[in-house]
Amino acid sequence: MIDQKINKALAAALQAFSKYSGNDATQITDEFRAVFEQEDDFLSKADALDEVFDNHPKFEVLREVFFDLLMINFFSADVKKLEEDYLDSKEWEDIEEETLDRGTELLNLLLYLNECEDEEIEPELDDYLKEFLLVDEDEFQDEYRIYEPVISHQILIESPVGEIAKVAQKLPEDSELKELFYPMMCFFQNPQPSVVEKDQIAASAISKEFDMAVLAILTSF
Repeated sequence: MIDQKINKALAAALQAFSKYSGNDATQITDEFRAVFEQEDDFLSKADALDEVFDNHPKFEVLREVFFDLLMINFFSADVKKLEEDYLDSKEWEDIEEETLDRGTELLNLLLYLNECEDEEIEPELDDYLKEFLLVDEDEFQDEYRIYEPVISHQILIESPVGEIAKVAQKLPEDSELKELFYPMMCFFQNPQPSVVEKDQIAASAISKEFDMAVLAILTSF
């Protein structure tokens, strides 16, 4: 079962990747969709997702963000078919343990966008940091550490995208937000960019195919 928002985000990401990489990712849309629609347990679906990427190494850069989409789809669609308290079960705890090193911070951002939709509010960076991630709270210092580059550069929301790119390139290689910094900040600056504005974002992008695929996920979500 695939959630319609995920279906749309998946297609948008593959279209954007194709446009900016010169490799036609849209030809394997159905392969990805088939993984999301499987009736298997989450780990089996994750294995199936990995198999698609193993068979199509040109699209490797999207592997972990698509894992995030698979996880969001599980929360949105698959979990409805399971026991009400499944996410509190030992089985889910084991799955979380096994997939600790998978995915990216895109997962948190997509969960936040779901919450924005539920509460009928516009996504805003300050709200995401303080009200969703609770970076100001003592018990959420892990989140503070991960998002410190964003927290210290919030002023970039008012800057040209070229300035966002300059900061993104200077982030340390081990920063958990290094790859996502540029598309995330561009999204919060302009959650509904026009075609012309997307071209401007692409022109300053560090990794065009990845950055624009992530932006496509966020704007279509």
